Amino acid sequence: MSDPRKTAVLYRMVMPDHVCPYGRKALWLLKRKGYAVQDHHLKTRAATDAFKAEHGVATTPQTFIDGDRVGGYDDLRRFFGQKVPEAGATSYVPVLAVFAVALLLAGVVVWWMDGPVLANLPPAFIALSMCLLAMLKLQDIEKFSTMFLNYDLLAQKWPPYGYIYPFAELGAGVLMLAGVLTWLSAPVGLFIGGVGAVSVFKAVYLDKRHLKCACVGGSTNVPLGFVSLTENLMMIAMAVFMFASGH
Repeated sequence: MSDPRKTAVLYRMVMPDHVCPYGRKALWLLKRKGYAVQDHHLKTRAATDAFKAEHGVATTPQTFIDGDRVGGYDDLRRFFGQKVPEAGATSYVPVLAVFAVALLLAGVVVWWMDGPVLANLPPAFIALSMCLLAMLKLQDIEKFSTMFLNYDLLAQKWPPYGYIYPFAELGAGVLMLAGVLTWLSAPVGLFIGGVGAVSVFKAVYLDKRHLKCACVGGSTNVPLGFVSLTENLMMIAMAVFMFASGH
């Protein structure tokens, strides 16, 4: 419930063909923090431009509290002590999300499989992780292949490998999850995982280069290092497991 003693003035774009999403979020955040909001709609492009010129701002929405301008939505989050990701900042969130979803899906898959759940969980998790990571790479294979060229030794020698890699990872992951065609999936996983592990180790731990990882596609800011090395080591481990178990 809003506190009438806590008031805020919000200016946001609300046009017939566009309602600013950040304006909606700013309004919701202010109300959640207990503010009574004077919600002013900028209903035309001309009105929006005039408002920005009057207050010397480049964007809307704009929030004013106690007569002082707080700023846009990110500024409002900072005002309330909330964390705001900086543009271009590195983050492990994308890959952690992939691994978390893969683990949940693996749990569902092994629940319906014959055999011990705990024994079947790791290989199912690795296979699903491979599939999900490949899917992210395939969203924009051009960006992935370009970023991949920064550190993968084989792609640097033969650029088409950057386009082949996501399909090879996806195919191996699907076959490993199904437990079929081990003679194909295990060697593929072993090869791409081995080349990848050597490439990442050389770039990060020997050459000491600071690069972005292409493991979750070409549009993320995951730093190259432990995560990418883990992805490749998991593929190697899965291939070895399948060879050893005779799947």
